[in-house]
Amino acid sequence: MRITGDGTTGGIPARSEGGPYPLHGGAVGAARRQPETAPTAGQVGPRPATEQIGYRGPTACAAAGITYRQLDYWARTGLVEPSVRPAYGSGTQRLYSFRDVVVLKIVKRFLDTGVALQNIRTAVQHLRGRDLADLERMTLMSDGATVYECTSADQVVDLLQGGQGIFGIAVGVVRRDVEHALSQLHGERVDTGETLVGHNPADELAARRNRAV
Repeated sequence: MRITGDGTTGGIPARSEGGPYPLHGGAVGAARRQPETAPTAGQVGPRPATEQIGYRGPTACAAAGITYRQLDYWARTGLVEPSVRPAYGSGTQRLYSFRDVVVLKIVKRFLDTGVALQNIRTAVQHLRGRDLADLERMTLMSDGATVYECTSADQVVDLLQGGQGIFGIAVGVVRRDVEHALSQLHGERVDTGETLVGHNPADELAARRNRAV
């Protein structure tokens, strides 16, 4: 699938069925996104990576590897806005979803490699319209001017053989990296406002050393 920033479709010759077909720019795939159930009160076990848990700006920055200045600028320009809670003025805190943080990390990688901002915006809209499960098997590839979505190894090979894709992001790997990072940081339940304390092994080790002194 080809992601373009001008609302047009572009084609690359697919070598087999299921190739990277053209994809319209804009709010693509929104109909595929399914609502996710909120965690029940008193839920135990690993923290679920769902849209029902929010993360404040500093936490989102730490997990995505960006600065707060970048986060603020992207929110104000509409590149990546917090889907859980926007800032309503002085004293309010933006709240980002797990998906938002994944998108933040992907945007940074695209910008670092010189992908056109217009195409990044379209890729962001596309990612927001996909189920979290879809992200696990998705690869985004770019030649700097165009972003392509691949969901199979054959599609990646098609792009590489055609000389199209020179940079790739395995979205599933980014998703798992973000999930691991957020598990060590504080989150906030959207339904109750309860703070979810992350488990940071380094903090636990420091506490043990302090007790041993």
